[in-house]
Amino acid sequence: MPHTPAEKKRALARVRRIRGQLDALESALEQGVECGPVLQQLAAVRGAVNGLMSSVLESHLREEFSSPPHPDAPEQRNIDDIISLMRSYFR
Repeated sequence: MPHTPAEKKRALARVRRIRGQLDALESALEQGVECGPVLQQLAAVRGAVNGLMSSVLESHLREEFSSPPHPDAPEQRNIDDIISLMRSYFR
């Protein structure tokens, strides 16, 4: 989840743009548009979703891994934890 109001505003704007892209894709499919433009629109949607996920993941990583650990928290997370987290999101 984006942590600052500015990050939240940017994330919501991206979601709205993605919704618009999906609406255009739906319309193209309903109208029977040729495969080339549909595939191009699908690639654009995928890119937009990946961009949003990347942005939210970056925010999460900065929040979770850049601050010093709390005294009562388990030992600080290491690079293996970060790699595992990233792999789980990019399957």
